[in-house]
Amino acid sequence: MDDLPDQLVWDILSRVKKNVDRNSASLACKRIYKLDNEQRQSMRVGCGLDPANQALTLLCNRFPNLEKVEITYAGWMSKLGKQLDDQGLVILANNCPSLTALTLSYCTFITDLGLRHLASCSKLSALKLNFTPRITGCGILSLVVGCKNLTILHLIRCLNVTSVEWLEYIGKLETLEDLSIKNCRALGEGDLIKLGSSWRKLKRLQFEVDANYRYMKVYDRLAVDRWQKQWIPCESMMELSLVNCIISPGRGLACVLGKCKNLEKLHLDMCVGVRDSDIIGLAKKSSKLRSISVRVPSDFSLPLLMNNPLRLTDESLRALAQNCPMLESVRISFSDGEFPSFSSFTQNGILNLIQMCPIRELALDHVYSFNDFGMEALCSAHYLETLELVRCQEISDEGLQLVGQFPRLCTLRLKRCLGVTDAGLYPLSGTDKLDFLAVEDCPQISERGVQGAARSVSFRQDLSWMY
Repeated sequence: MDDLPDQLVWDILSRVKKNVDRNSASLACKRIYKLDNEQRQSMRVGCGLDPANQALTLLCNRFPNLEKVEITYAGWMSKLGKQLDDQGLVILANNCPSLTALTLSYCTFITDLGLRHLASCSKLSALKLNFTPRITGCGILSLVVGCKNLTILHLIRCLNVTSVEWLEYIGKLETLEDLSIKNCRALGEGDLIKLGSSWRKLKRLQFEVDANYRYMKVYDRLAVDRWQKQWIPCESMMELSLVNCIISPGRGLACVLGKCKNLEKLHLDMCVGVRDSDIIGLAKKSSKLRSISVRVPSDFSLPLLMNNPLRLTDESLRALAQNCPMLESVRISFSDGEFPSFSSFTQNGILNLIQMCPIRELALDHVYSFNDFGMEALCSAHYLETLELVRCQEISDEGLQLVGQFPRLCTLRLKRCLGVTDAGLYPLSGTDKLDFLAVEDCPQISERGVQGAARSVSFRQDLSWMY
């Protein structure tokens, strides 16, 4: 190693991606140790950091060119030592001049004061906060005022972020490209309007409302009545994920759905108020759509205060089939098996979508309308490579035995399907048709029954869900 030029050793180290492997390599000799220290750009620390501030100082001095730092205290207990506090962020701000990305998870001792120190990190472009209960909107505002190059901001379970001045300020900067807000109870759908002109630059939006808090808002009619009609430009949006949101006709998030001409991935999970007109408008605008995932609330799980109840039918699927020629991944799920949504997608609607689009991945969850006739129709699905069936109780062994006739299928996942047995998998035994088969919690399929049905198999059975 002593005869190798520094540039070659540097190149070798750059190909070692895992920190544990880099740590092992740096112990080989002082030269590699020194070069690794100079080259190391990312670091992940947490419970083992004790005493926290002193240990972090040593690490920052050892790795002077750190760009990405993740601090996580998942599973932390007091006996593991004191957590990193605001002084730790002072250490990062003073010793990591190249810092561009910071993730703080379960850091319960960090407050707004710590975030204010990070405002001096002019290169910081990505901040992710996961359960940092002492941080409020004031702390985030002080950070975004200083870090004007912020393009990625993730807030997950930040329960004390109540004010939204920071959202309005970052909207005026027009730098944000990736925004994720999940289970921040004081932040509602209406607050997203404050992004203003920043909607033009936004490429990825994930917004998830706490399910219990969402229903409180429905009963108070707050989230429905406060929407103001507003034109929202979303030309750059490529990925949109909405969970437990309220879609009010012609307002707010409903306007977003119809303005995403470059959208490639859409995820709608338990969103109340989505109707055919929303999906039709999206399909006509988003011809580049590649993936769609929809979990539909049960008719009986919706509060009766909505003037216009959820209405998604085959008209939505027909619009997707006619306007989205690049669609290759589809996931359809109903939230409640006991009370399925009677006015939603039928088997014919799903099959029509598969016939008209190059669907490679299909996942159906609680879709009781899909049965053996649907499985027979999939024999002509020339693009289908991955099929996942979850709680599809109308599929029997007769339908499962047709899997061997699916032209390109290589991955099959079955979960909590009551109507299939070992006999349904028997025709696949020894055929090498499937590359991978996963069977989970199907009471009539045994571990012996999956053996030989695919090159690689996974079997798990926990029947507690039945009782």
